[in-house]
Amino acid sequence: MGRNALWDRVRVVVDDTVVLASLVLLAWPVADPAQPGGPAGRIVTLLAALCLGLAVLLLDTRRGMMRLLTMAAALIVVVIREVTTGLPPGGTWLLVLVAAAGLLRQVLGARIDPDRNRQQTLLAQQAFRDPLTGLGNRRMFTEYATEVIAEPSRTKTAVIVVDLDGLKDINEALGHSAGDDLLRAAADRLAVNVRANDTVARLDGDEFVVLLPGLEDEQAAVAVAERVLTELHRPLQVGGLTLDIRASAGVAVAEGGGQSGLDGVLRRADQALIRAKRDGGGVARRFDPVMFAKAEQRRLAEQDLMRGLEAGEFEVHYQPIVDLTQGGITVGVEALVRWRHPEKGLVPPALFLELAEQLGQVPRLGGWVLEEACRQAMDWQIRFPGFEMNVNLSASQLGNPKLIDEVREVLRRTGLPPHDLVLELTESVALTDLVESARVLSALKELGVRIALDDFGTGFSSLSHLSTLPVDVVKIDRSFVQAMPETGGASVAEAVLHIARTFNLSPVAEGVEDAGQAERLRELACARAQGYHFARPMPALGVTELLAKQSPVVIDIDVES
Repeated sequence: MGRNALWDRVRVVVDDTVVLASLVLLAWPVADPAQPGGPAGRIVTLLAALCLGLAVLLLDTRRGMMRLLTMAAALIVVVIREVTTGLPPGGTWLLVLVAAAGLLRQVLGARIDPDRNRQQTLLAQQAFRDPLTGLGNRRMFTEYATEVIAEPSRTKTAVIVVDLDGLKDINEALGHSAGDDLLRAAADRLAVNVRANDTVARLDGDEFVVLLPGLEDEQAAVAVAERVLTELHRPLQVGGLTLDIRASAGVAVAEGGGQSGLDGVLRRADQALIRAKRDGGGVARRFDPVMFAKAEQRRLAEQDLMRGLEAGEFEVHYQPIVDLTQGGITVGVEALVRWRHPEKGLVPPALFLELAEQLGQVPRLGGWVLEEACRQAMDWQIRFPGFEMNVNLSASQLGNPKLIDEVREVLRRTGLPPHDLVLELTESVALTDLVESARVLSALKELGVRIALDDFGTGFSSLSHLSTLPVDVVKIDRSFVQAMPETGGASVAEAVLHIARTFNLSPVAEGVEDAGQAERLRELACARAQGYHFARPMPALGVTELLAKQSPVVIDIDVES
């Protein structure tokens, strides 16, 4: 047992003794031999006092107010007794005992409290101070800044977030001790370049924060930030080397009353810091509400998309592909992903695919679409053998080293004949890395699937690319279909059709919107087409109903083919 712990236990015993003795003093007038009642009455009275003392000790575990009240009451009664009738010898000695016990307790407290206070001070410093720089840490800053921002005020409170650039490189090149010296130097320069009532803290790593209360306008905070950066950018001697510190700062202001709270101010300061880094770094930038609104909108959109993926809100719709030479019957479909949003309704891919690509979720989403489409195609092939399924491949999917295995596994699990699966990719995606695209597409062809080049003619391809890429189908872009003259005359669509025939490729015209365009394509001997003129993308049930209406014709065509 430590010395302080021993003295602390002795003090507790003394405290308890003082309480019991005080209660005996209170009962002493009744326990006096001169009082009536005899020995039994006096013993009962003393036992009652002792029981009351034990109750006080048990109820007041901290020996606080109840103990003090007991002692005060005892002293008052003793003084009154002395003034009126005088104390008997036993009561006088008991009073001396209480006084001596109180004095002993004060002596013990004097021995214990200094050590305890030092320990508490040290713990407080460890809890609220950054051990490396001596500045306040995140906890200290959060608690203090929350109070300051929440106080109603006519002035403004600003937050500056400062980030040191290149600390990781210094740690790797010179060691962590040099990085620590750099952080300490930066902390010192921050501390001496702010006002006396400002607060500097280290949040984590190479990020510092400054709280500036009592500002008249935002420009004052920017001036402080620029002065801090100027000081930080002065060369620094670390381990005999001269280092240049490069830092960036973001400034945000909380209006009086702190309606947005500390979290909101820090988030806006971080947004300003991001802008400073995008502007090349080494500068201070104020929070821009327009840019913040865009960033916040982006953040919410990302959260919404990820939530939708986890909730299974996506579904596959199918746009029919028709055979113009056989009266426009449906011979296949193109699978198109849609988002069934609980609030926004059906969201088209143009509004979420780019975000999904940036978040790296397209391979996951595309893989799900591929399996769902192939499974649905097998359901249709039970009644309509030879029915084709077209599925789009994105750039990230084409670059996925597991793509070949994934397609192979989907075909195995669903049982779809490989030659009835057409994988589409745009011309721009295919030409990103022509050699790699040719390798991946050739491997897919070995599985038995067919390859379609979408939006043909809109990129920068040459005819040599058609011979390099193992393509089976070219899809004529809707812009070329829309530009076709109504009667006669040359057109880009006609030229694309001629190229397709030259390379023995099957053409499919996209974006057919009226009967005139469909008729013109028939005249040009374009066998297949898709577009709103024939059908819009629809759920699987809609395609099933469409196929049921033309099933006799489809069966005849499949037999002939």
